[in-house]
Amino acid sequence: MFDSLLILIGTAFLLAGFVKGVIGLGLPTVSMGLLAVTMAPGQAIAIVIVPAIVTNIWQTFGGPYLRDIMRRLWPLMLGTVVGIWLNAGLLTGPYAPYGTVVLGVLLVIYAILGLSKLSFKVARRNEKWIGGIVGLLTGMVSAATGVQVIPSMPYLQAIGMEKDELVQALGVFFTVATVALAFSLTTTGLLTAATALPGAVAMVASFAGMFIGQAVRNRMQPDVFRRWFLIAMIFLGLYLAATAVLKIHG
Repeated sequence: MFDSLLILIGTAFLLAGFVKGVIGLGLPTVSMGLLAVTMAPGQAIAIVIVPAIVTNIWQTFGGPYLRDIMRRLWPLMLGTVVGIWLNAGLLTGPYAPYGTVVLGVLLVIYAILGLSKLSFKVARRNEKWIGGIVGLLTGMVSAATGVQVIPSMPYLQAIGMEKDELVQALGVFFTVATVALAFSLTTTGLLTAATALPGAVAMVASFAGMFIGQAVRNRMQPDVFRRWFLIAMIFLGLYLAATAVLKIHG
């Protein structure tokens, strides 16, 4: 039983790492979505957290924009940390069963926004207060589902960063958010020594997937892959939400 669980974890993170290698993001989103099919979001995020932190730290220092990113994104990051702290019990409390429903809906929203290519713009003078609000909402969503892409991703795309700076900014933001979530999981008893082996398997599989994905990226069009990936996320999100609702009312 335990061996089959490790195989499932390895497969999920190999695929998630592959997606991150091809398009530069998606490791926590994909792995959470796949693992949530067979386990509660609280268990899934305890496995996801360490690979997410390590791969995001690697991305954080992969460019020269760190100082500017910290200056522009500190309200977003502070808001996210506060939002996670204020809602720390959502993954283990009485509303925990609804986390999978929320996760499924968020995957669908994330995918539809990506496919629609809607473009929002946030003026530089409004970045701080809007960033703080977006951060609080992202923290609340992250505390409930373990996923930090909504509404942070649309905001980060709306503030007008160059492509390379945006990639590094994603690394910085997700590092801060996942470290804050790791502390929250530790205090609520979800992140324990029992998650060490699954986490190690996830780490190895993630980097293997990223290596393969980066090799494939040089041979195919990332936009084509990204479109099919987002379509798959819609179906996965609908499946997760529907099955979770049936379990709750079953």
